[in-house]
Amino acid sequence: MIPALIILNAGSSSLKFQVFEIVDDAEPRLVWKGLYEGLGGAAHFIVRHAGGADLDEMSWASADVFGHEEALMHLVSWLRGHQDGRKLAAIGHRVVHGGEAFPGPELVDESVLRSLETLVPLAPLHQPHNLKPIQIMRRRLPELPQVACFDTAFHQSQSDIASLFALPQEIRERGVRRYGFHGLSYDYIASVLKDYDPHLAEGRVIVAHLGNGASLCALRGGTSIATTMGFSALDGLPMGTRCGAVDAGVVFYMLREMKLTPEAAERMLYTKSGLLGVSGLSNDMRVLRERATTNPDAKRAIDLFVYRITREIGSLVAALGGIDGLIFTAGIGENDVATRAEVTNSLGWLGLVLDEAANRTGGPRISSGQGPTAWVIPTNEELVIARQTRSLLGATQASLAS
Repeated sequence: MIPALIILNAGSSSLKFQVFEIVDDAEPRLVWKGLYEGLGGAAHFIVRHAGGADLDEMSWASADVFGHEEALMHLVSWLRGHQDGRKLAAIGHRVVHGGEAFPGPELVDESVLRSLETLVPLAPLHQPHNLKPIQIMRRRLPELPQVACFDTAFHQSQSDIASLFALPQEIRERGVRRYGFHGLSYDYIASVLKDYDPHLAEGRVIVAHLGNGASLCALRGGTSIATTMGFSALDGLPMGTRCGAVDAGVVFYMLREMKLTPEAAERMLYTKSGLLGVSGLSNDMRVLRERATTNPDAKRAIDLFVYRITREIGSLVAALGGIDGLIFTAGIGENDVATRAEVTNSLGWLGLVLDEAANRTGGPRISSGQGPTAWVIPTNEELVIARQTRSLLGATQASLAS
C-alpha cells in the first residue's frame, strides 16, 4: 500500500484539504484537493484531481447537522472508497501559532494539544479553528498520527533584537514578543528560489505574501531575518479585514471613548478593518479594482495597501542592508497585475525596473535591467506541511506505512 497524507487547513465554517501520496524518498505527490464550505449550515463538498478537473461533489441541506466532525468523517470515508492502493498514514495540520515552545513540526499528543490551546489568545481568529480537527480526530481515530505544522516556526531564526518589543521584562516573560506568521508560505518560497535563480536564493530577498492575510518577510540566504507581522496575525500590513499596524492608543480610545468591550474592539480590528473597513465595500481586491475609478473609498483602500507595502519594504531593506530580489506570492501577489505594478514602480529608487509585458503574463520574472529582480512565484503551503509531516514521521514508504 502507498502511504497517503491528508493535509488540513480549517476555518470557522470551512475545511480545505489536500491528499498527497508518499513514494520512497520522492517529493510528496498531490493526488486530490478539495473543500468543505458552509459547515454548520448548508454544507457543500467538492474534490478535484491534482490537475484541477472535478472528481466529486455533494451538498447537504441546511436542516442537516453537518459540521467539522461530520466533514472529517465523510472525508475519511470518501478516501477509503477511493484508496486505489493507498493507505491513510497521517494527517498534517496548518496551525497558525506555535509560540516559543514549538520551533518545528510536532507530533500531537495530549500534552502538545494542551500547550497549543494555551496559545488561542495569541491568534483568536485562527487557532481555535486550526485545533478543532485535531481534537476531533484524536477522539474519533486516536491511532492515526497527527502532525501540527506552524506558521510561526520559520521565523524562529530571527535575532532576539528583531523579536523584541520595548516592554518591561515581566511582560516579555509571559511570551509577548514578535513571532511572525505566514511561515509555511515563506518556507516554500525559500525552498524553490534556487530553481528560479540560484544566486538570488543565497542573497537578500523580500517576499510579499499578499492575500486576504498579508505580510512581508526579509530573507538572507533563505533564512528569516525580519517580518512585518508581530505578536499576532493582526500586525503589519493592512489586510482584507484586519487593520495591520495601529497605534496602541487607538485601542485605548476604542475602549474608553467609544465604550467598546474588549471583544467588540477585537472584532473591529480583525473583521471590520483593512480593505473592507477603508473602502466600506469589500475585502476582495478584485471588487475594489473594478470600482476604483468610480468609488473614491475603493481607490483609497487600494492606495493605502500599496503605500504600506512599499513603506514596509523600505524598512526590511534597511534590516537586510540592501535588496537583491522581490518576490510576489499568494492570492493578490500572484494574480493582481496592477498591485504588482504599483508596488514595483514605487520602488524605482531601489533600482527595480518593471517589465510591463512580463508582469501582464505573470512572469515569473517581471523586472528588467541590472538592478534587483522582481518575481511572481506561486506559494504552496500544503506541500510544505506534507514535507514536514513526512519528515517527522519517517521519510521512507515503509516507515510511514507501518
